[in-house]
Formats: sequence, structure tokens, C-alpha cells
Amino acid sequence: MAVQEARRGSGSDKGAYEAAHKGGCTCGDCPHGAREGHRRAVAAFLLRRDEFAAGQGLPAAVAHSASASRQWVSEELTQSAELVAERGRAEGGAWLAAVGRRTAAVVWAGVVLLLLGQSLTAVGTGWTAARTAGLAAALVVAGALTAASWFHRARGGALAPVIGEDNRLSTSRAVAAAWVLFIAYAVLVLAGQLAVASGHGRRDALISGLELARGAGAVTVLAVVCGIAVLVRRVVGLRVLGQRLQKVRADRPRAADLLTDDAGRGTFADIQYVVISAVALVFAAVRLARRPEQLPDLPWGLAVVVLVSAATYVAGKYAEGGRPVILSVVRAREAGDLDAPIRTGDDIEIRGAGFVPPGAQRADRLSRMVVRIGAVNVHVPLVPVTGGFRNPADDLLTVPVPADVEPGRVDVQVVTSAGVETNRYAIDVTD
Repeated sequence: MAVQEARRGSGSDKGAYEAAHKGGCTCGDCPHGAREGHRRAVAAFLLRRDEFAAGQGLPAAVAHSASASRQWVSEELTQSAELVAERGRAEGGAWLAAVGRRTAAVVWAGVVLLLLGQSLTAVGTGWTAARTAGLAAALVVAGALTAASWFHRARGGALAPVIGEDNRLSTSRAVAAAWVLFIAYAVLVLAGQLAVASGHGRRDALISGLELARGAGAVTVLAVVCGIAVLVRRVVGLRVLGQRLQKVRADRPRAADLLTDDAGRGTFADIQYVVISAVALVFAAVRLARRPEQLPDLPWGLAVVVLVSAATYVAGKYAEGGRPVILSVVRAREAGDLDAPIRTGDDIEIRGAGFVPPGAQRADRLSRMVVRIGAVNVHVPLVPVTGGFRNPADDLLTVPVPADVEPGRVDVQVVTSAGVETNRYAIDVTD
């Protein structure tokens, strides 16, 4: 009896373990963790979508009606997409926690590489006070970043300050953070040399290295990039609140966010800002290595190039986005159908632009789109095709006119998945 109870207990424990490890746990590198659960959910959703696109899997009760089958398929895909989104959010949280633990290791690996580089370059020339100060400054910066990683370990560690409200890496914040860390490191290098300097002349030379005339270019660039980080956050926030920009939250940050828009397409404004800022940082780092007794004297020509790049980036932020708009609404018809007035139960085509916000191409986002026909809210049905969806599209939506809409002149309005409303377009509905 005891053996049987033990076996039953063992079986129940195994079942509980398997239930907990079906893709929802966050046990580090567990093969059944959040990443595996998300991968399985995506694979199951894609298989189901392609089956429906091929006309398979429809129950006999709805197969005879095109509208009923379309509604049934849309609801099934919506439920499956919600599971994918849930698994994606779980993976994103687990990824942020893992990155929070690993950022400290990356920072200290950078310190080790700096030590190796200084050791190799010291061969033949000897170890200097500037090398000691550079290593001590790196230890201080690494310690600060490690502390920040611990306090924000659930939000990406040291990456937390450069993650925007939409859960994407912010280009403006990342560039500003890089310049802040570099200037802080340069000042600490000077402070370390000043601490070990013995002669008055040496100390006076180090203090003069902090004069504005020496580092005016670097200080100007620092002020501009920090100001742009604050300005861009304000501009984007106001445009979202004013419904002039559509933003959709991502599951987790990605390195590509620094160079792409919300839809994953490369943007010129972001790319040129990151590239030119990186080039200027490399030049400033070389100048600091060659002259560690003063702030990097960034040439004004290079500083102006960075400022022009920053102005281009801000102009790109002002130019992106826009409200969705309805251009026309017509009765949908198949080939060979006669033209006729719009009646309740008919499908209508809403033609316009900007219906699908950048980053909202996923099924769970598309299923949140709503069309207001008079006083009735109609959810836009998902119509699958192999590899994607035919409806909704960025420039065309197809929805049925519900029976609750009373005949007469009614307004049509689209509410996107980002909560942005289009203009009202009036149509006539007959009996």
C-alpha cells in the first residue's frame, strides 16, 4: 500500500512538474522555460492559421456560411494569438531578468579587457600613473553599473535607463548614456592622476586639463545629446497623447531597436545618429588614450557633424507617424455581383491609410481593431492567408454591417489597436 501511495505521489509530482514546465516557468536555461513555451505557441498558431487559410479545420455547422465561417475562424485565431502574446510577455520578462544578471558580467569583462590592453601597451614603455588612474576609473564605473544592475535586475539591469516606455531600446537615451559614461570616465581618470600627483606643477597641469577651452567640443556634444534625449521623450509623449503618433508596446527590447522603427524597418535618422555618435566616441576615446591629462579635445568640425546628425534625428522624430484616415467606404462585392446600396448584413470595404500601427502586425494586435458603424462597435475579423492576413490591412478593412444599425445616414470610424481614432465617414444604409 505504501509503495502504491508513493507511486501515486510520484506520478502526481511528475504531473505537477510537467504542468509547471509547459513553457511558463522562468528557470534560467530550462528547456521547457518561457522561450520554449513561446516558440511552441508561435508554431501552433502558424500551423492553425495556415490550416484555416487552406480551408481546413472548419466545423460543418459554419462551413455553409461564408460570414459564419469567417467569424468562427477569426475568434479561434484571436484566442490562439492571445496565448502567443501571453507567452511572449512571459519570455520578455524572463529575458529582462536574465539580461539584468548578465550585464554585470559584461561590464567586468570590459574591465578585464582594459587591463589586458593596458598591460600589452605598457610593454617597453612601462607602467604609468595614467594607466593606474584609467584602471581605477574603470573599476569605479564598473562598480556603479553593477549596483545599478542589481537595483534594476528585473528590468534589464544596466540597460533599464535606456529602455523606453514602449519597452524598446531608445536610440536617444542610448547615445546620451554612452556620452555620459565616457565623460564620467574621463573625469575620473583626471581625478585619479590628480590624487597621485606629487608636484605642484603636475597638479596645476591636470586641473588646467579640465578647463572648458580644452574640452569645449566634447562638453557641447554631451549637452546636446542629453538635451535631445529629454526632448525626444517629451515630443513622442505629446504626440501619442494628441493621437498624432501610434505606439504599440513591444514584448521585450532588442538591439535592433537602436536602428529600426517600431515595425522593425531600418530608419535613416536613427542609423546615421548612432553611426556618427559612435565614430565621434571612438575618436574621443583615442584622444583620451593619447592625452589622459586633459578632457578629450574633440575638434569643432567633428562636434558640428555630431550636432547636425542630432538635428536630423530630432527632425525625423517630428516627421514620423500621423493619424489614420478613412478615404472612402464602399460595399464589398465578389466578382460578378451587381452594384447595390449598402444594407445591414453586407460587407463594406473601408479604404484609407494608417489602420495598422507600426509593430502591430501580430494577430493579437490586429484583433483589437474596432470599426464604429453608427452606435455599434464591430471587431474587424481576421482573414488568414498563407504567411499572414488579408484582413485587416494598413489601407483596407472589410467588416459586416451589423443588424443593429438602423437604416439611414450613419458614421463610420476606425479605432486602431493603439487606441487612435480616424475621421468620421458618413454612409447611407438602406432597409
